[in-house]
Amino acid sequence: MDSTARNIALVPPPDRRQSETALAIARGTARLLRSLGFTCISELPLPSGRRADLVALNERGEIWIVEIKSSVEDLRADQKWHEYRAHCDRLFFAFTQDLPCEIFPQDTGLIIADAYGAHLHCEAPEHKLPAPTRKQMTVRFAMAAALRINRLVDPQGHADFWE
Repeated sequence: MDSTARNIALVPPPDRRQSETALAIARGTARLLRSLGFTCISELPLPSGRRADLVALNERGEIWIVEIKSSVEDLRADQKWHEYRAHCDRLFFAFTQDLPCEIFPQDTGLIIADAYGAHLHCEAPEHKLPAPTRKQMTVRFAMAAALRINRLVDPQGHADFWE
């Protein structure tokens, strides 16, 4: 039984918007998040219209957003990260050990990462989401994850769906 689904990679190819450094940071950070009991999804569209680099969800329903920064210039050019706080319980920046921690906002958590792993350098302050926002983000997370799986199984059948 020959199926085209068998030939589809379990991990979609990169969409080419991220640098190799950003992709490595995302990979290491995702490994850390899994070790902390979270599952994560990359490039999740938020209700505000922005896209979060990584959104993590644990079994208690806690939602973390991680903004990936690959350079000082990347951080300086980013004026949208403040908007992510409205969609998570904790907000983090993830970056390589080459960047100084002092350049990041003090009211965010810090994760230092490379392609193989990461460590939580500084815990993020908690700001609990209102219940309706938590539900909206949890449903958005689940829908995006299910659509990505469905696209792997049936790429032609899901080309027009939202994400």
